[in-house]
Formats: sequence, C-alpha cells, structure tokens
Amino acid sequence: MIKYEDLYKSNESFLAEIRENVIEVINSGWYILGSAVKKFEKEFADFHGNGEAIGVASGLDALTIGLRALDLPEGSEVIVPSNTYIATILSIVQNNLKPVLVEPEIDTYNISADEIKKSITHNTSAILMVHLYGKISEMDKIMEIANNHNLKVIEDCAQAHGAMLDNKKAGTFGDIGAFSFYPTKNLGAMGDAGAILCRDRALAEKIRSLRNYGSAKKYYNKYIGYNSRLDEIQAAILSVKLKYLNTINNHKRELANLYFEKLKDDFILPRRHERYFDVFHIFNIRHPERDRLKIYLSERKIMTEVHYPVAPNNQEALKEFFYGMNFPIAEEIHQTTLSLPISYAHNKAEIEKVIEAINRF
Repeated sequence: MIKYEDLYKSNESFLAEIRENVIEVINSGWYILGSAVKKFEKEFADFHGNGEAIGVASGLDALTIGLRALDLPEGSEVIVPSNTYIATILSIVQNNLKPVLVEPEIDTYNISADEIKKSITHNTSAILMVHLYGKISEMDKIMEIANNHNLKVIEDCAQAHGAMLDNKKAGTFGDIGAFSFYPTKNLGAMGDAGAILCRDRALAEKIRSLRNYGSAKKYYNKYIGYNSRLDEIQAAILSVKLKYLNTINNHKRELANLYFEKLKDDFILPRRHERYFDVFHIFNIRHPERDRLKIYLSERKIMTEVHYPVAPNNQEALKEFFYGMNFPIAEEIHQTTLSLPISYAHNKAEIEKVIEAINRF
C-alpha cells in the first residue's frame, strides 16, 4: 500500500535529534515559555530573514490572535478566499469581523487580485491571504491594492513554509504571517503548534501578551488575552525539523516534478511559474470524475485525500454568513480536486507507481 501520509516514516530520520532535544526540555524542569520556545522563535524569524516570531498553540490561534492584535473595527469586512479551509474564516468570525468570500484563480487556486479589487468597500479593513497547497498568492499585486486602500494584510501560511515569490518568503509580505505546524505540514510538529511572524516590534510585543492571558508581566494583564502558548516540547521538535525544511521542500519538489513530467493530459495539474518557488504541501490534480478516480486508486492500494470536499459557503457552521451565495469557481475546485501522495516519506519509485496507476484510469 502507498499511504497518503506516514508521519512516523516522515520523521524517522530526525528522531535521534528530536529525542535529544525533548529529553533536554524534560530535564530542564521548565515546560512553559522557556528556552526552547525562545530558541525556535529566533530560528524561525532568522529563517525568514526579518521580523519577529511568536509561538502559539495552533495555526487557528495564529490567525485569530494575529487579527485581534491589529485592532480592526468591529464588524468590518475581511476579504478571504472562497475556497480556503474553514479555519481561516473561523478566525475572522471569532474576532467579530465579517468574512467576504472572493473567488480564486482556477489554475493557481489562490485568491484573484482582480477579484479583490472588485470586492473592496468602504467597510473593508483587511485582506486575509491563503497561500494554498504551497504556492504563494500574487503578493506583489495584492500588496499594491492593500497599500492603495490602506488595508491590513494577513498571510495564512499554514501550507507554505519556505514558499517564495521572487525569492521573498511567504509570511514576509503583509503585516502578519500566520503559520500552522500541524504534523502533516512541511514543517510539522508532533501535535498542534503555530507561530505568528511580523516586522513591527510593538505589534510583536502585543501578540506575545495576547497569547499569554494578555500579560507581559506575570499577574499584570494589559489585554483580554488567550492561553495559547507554543509548547516547549513542540518547540524543541520544531527546532530540529527547521534545520531540514529546505531538504524536505526540495524532496517534495522533486516528487512533484515526476507528476508534472509523466501524468497524462487527462488531468488538470497545478500551474507553475519561474517566479514562484512552490513547496507542494499538497499536490492536487483535478478531474471531473474525481470520486471515481479516488475509488479506483484506493482499490489499487493507493491512498489519496480531498482538500477540501465542501466549499466554505456550503458549510453548515457558516450558513448565516453565506446563505444563498454562490461561488462557482470555488465549488468547481472542491468538486474536482484530488490530493496525491507527496510526503517526505515517499520515494520516487512509489510516485512512479502512483503515476502509472493514474494514467491507466
């Protein structure tokens, strides 16, 4: 069987270093906001070349606290892709802001800069970008739009660790970059974890307080905050894996090249462009008979996933926001997309087998 993901195998080559780091944390006797978190935060900020990193408990918390820190007007509109994962929209709703869905480009799956322009109103306060599947959005165009309309920009980088546009990394364009380290991510922890990246020191200090009950000094609380702190053990694990993130990304890019080179034209593949360094957290193809293709591959012991089967406007939890609205591009993507195996655990021979099976469909 070719699994879609094998987390033990993906982490196996790092386990000796991870155990050493974890034991060091255990032996230290300091388990909350200690030296392991500080170390990883500095390493993660250095990896991105500028700004500060603040570790939090999850990717959703990174988005929610990041938005909260910006003090956007209550009830104001935040533009967000119509094909994103629900967490992105939850962070908007939980801040008493109004999500405004904007259609993506059908070939990149990222939000359309042209559609953003059409959706800006006098109530718009921010654009929440999502760099889906490991490809950065058109950040040069989008930052120009944001600057022209005095809008804040938050980047959801949950799937884009190390992805670049013109050698500039995801998370370094906007006011805030929000990252998830869910175990399946290219930079994955062994549990929930996240981080916020920003350039503004005062904003970074506010975020540090918000993640810790709104407190910068113990027992003195400046803000109505959260309990959302990156765990010391997860930080120790992430410090190890960050050293190998470029290796992980390059491995996934090599596997992606096999798909690009050898899959038949029957399948719609992601768009590539020389300005973009894609890291392929997910390698998705599209096909009108997606469900039959998924069953066909499963019968041949090749596991796949669907990211995602339900468009946000059709989620029951969000019906009060989008009832009666139609987003045909997002829905076409959700109805036809299929994610193929492309993890650090896979080798080229396995991907060749996947390709052979798909081409026989």
